[in-house]
Amino acid sequence: MTDLYQMQRAMRHMRHAAMQRGVVAILDVGTSKIACLVLRFDGAEPVREDGLGSLAGQAQFRVIGAATTRSRGVRFGEIDAIPETERAIRTAVQAAQKMANVRVDHVIACFSGARPRSYGLAGDITLPGGQVSEQDVGRVLAACDVPDFGENREVLHAHPVNFAIDHRTGLGDPRGHVGNKLAVDMHLVTIDTSAVQNLLYCIKRCDLELAGIASSAYVSGIASLVEDEQELGAACVDMGGGATGVSVFIKKHMIFSDSVRLGGDHVTSDISKGLQVPMAVAERIKTMHGGVIATGMDDREMIEIGADCGDWEKDRRTVSRAELIGIMRPRVEEILEETRALLDAAGFEHLPSQQIVLTGGASQIPGLDGLAAKILGQNVRLGRPLRVQGLPQAATGPAFSSTVGLSLFAAHPQDEWWDFEIPSERYPARSLRRAVKWFRDNW
Repeated sequence: MTDLYQMQRAMRHMRHAAMQRGVVAILDVGTSKIACLVLRFDGAEPVREDGLGSLAGQAQFRVIGAATTRSRGVRFGEIDAIPETERAIRTAVQAAQKMANVRVDHVIACFSGARPRSYGLAGDITLPGGQVSEQDVGRVLAACDVPDFGENREVLHAHPVNFAIDHRTGLGDPRGHVGNKLAVDMHLVTIDTSAVQNLLYCIKRCDLELAGIASSAYVSGIASLVEDEQELGAACVDMGGGATGVSVFIKKHMIFSDSVRLGGDHVTSDISKGLQVPMAVAERIKTMHGGVIATGMDDREMIEIGADCGDWEKDRRTVSRAELIGIMRPRVEEILEETRALLDAAGFEHLPSQQIVLTGGASQIPGLDGLAAKILGQNVRLGRPLRVQGLPQAATGPAFSSTVGLSLFAAHPQDEWWDFEIPSERYPARSLRRAVKWFRDNW
């Protein structure tokens, strides 16, 4: 547990130090694109008379630079070829710096792959004073038993999702409450160590410092779920190029996260193989003419493939839209079926509200919401990210949910609980040494 405490504290300090400088970069390392936003933090804004800040508190920061480049060297949301990914990150960050006209040293990154696993932890303590103090919060967090999640796994997120005092449950903040026993439920997400280390290495090679990392499924949920969905229970399905992230929220906390190693690139690959065209042409056909629900008219609508292999006959081929849908639909169904299996494993049907929000670049296929409603359940909508100050129009689509969500996460993190001091008797020397070593190696 102490290792966990040290790690979360250090990540939080890094992020805090980066934000103190006033300018920080947000980096979304995806399979199909690498997006970079440069944020300027203006500090606390003056509160209006009615007690509300502008944009409901989202106005602490402003986007002053944005850039996107095609991702290279990333497969299934994980870095495959480090030099290529490094070049792509450099390109995106430099273009965003140029637009913002400032130099950025710190980046907060998110990525989608790395095989996330969710765990539920619980801990409880007796309250000596009868009233919950900050030390008690530190003690109850330390009392959680961290599961043995195996070799080569790292903790990415650890958030308390519920506090309970005696028999009163569902407390967001227990400080000041009176009772005899304090209990906490915590949600822990672990990922493959190698994926994080590759990302760290790439960012270091670009002469940048990592100020924090997050799972893109989690941050997409922050950006694309509205407040009552986060409160009552909803699932965010972030359909990217190489991986589809699934996160389940209730009471404004994420309680489950996982990913499916399938995405929009697999649909493009199917079109490329089915029509025998290069990937670039298949991507264009998918974007311009794609769909998943065929109508009678689609048999008559002919699509010119327009490849450039040099053979006139082959380049001038046409294919009906119904055939294209026949290639795309099975793969999209497979992605949604896998997502369904994950939601069933998470016990999603027990939530009070079964809202499912589709976001991410691959969610823009026409007719997807209708097909998803048949496979996932009735309450399906397409989600776009929240509008934040200064965000260019080009970055407001569903493909940028995780980028926008990461900037919201940087401004309003959910891990403030790690600020509380852990009691000294919980500090065994060995684990402390391990934690220090981990930071020296990785940060």
